Amino acid sequence: MTLTPSTMLELGTPAPDFTLEDTSGRKVSLADFSGKDALLVIFMCNHCPYVKHIADEFSAFAREYQPKGLAVVGISSNDADNYPDDGPDKMVEEAKRRGYSFPYLYDENQEVAKAYRAACTPDFFLFDKTRKLVYRGQFDSSRPKNNEPVTGADMRAAVDAILSGEQPTADQVPSIGCNIKWKAGNEPDYFG
Repeated sequence: MTLTPSTMLELGTPAPDFTLEDTSGRKVSLADFSGKDALLVIFMCNHCPYVKHIADEFSAFAREYQPKGLAVVGISSNDADNYPDDGPDKMVEEAKRRGYSFPYLYDENQEVAKAYRAACTPDFFLFDKTRKLVYRGQFDSSRPKNNEPVTGADMRAAVDAILSGEQPTADQVPSIGCNIKWKAGNEPDYFG
């Protein structure tokens, strides 16, 4: 496991388009979320201890905020050939086990992760109604071994601000987790 922080994509960046299959085989696109007050894209996977640490609370958070106008979509971009626990079949099981109320998509060629400059799991990208990036950072300050409760405090504050017509604070702490498992020769160039 390589501990990796978010790249902290520039605020104001438009949401990159995507069309990917969810765990039921249905194609889901960025346009499917039009009309929502905000969109949260999370790059996640099944096996990462940092995702597992927040998964149940994140699932509850999504169920709480979706009726308030937040669209949520999870994307797994890990190389399923070398990390079979992150493949589409296991994603179906994970979505059911965790009670995900949002589409969980598989980015097989990893192009969507590259478009978002995603680096880790979990990696969060919150967009406003115009689909401009307003928050990219941690869910909260809890980590697998720091004994802090998983509350989603940072994400809740950012989403609450957007849903009330305000801007989240620009003082944002990068998310941190396992690096995305890139296919050999497919590593992005944004790590310098």
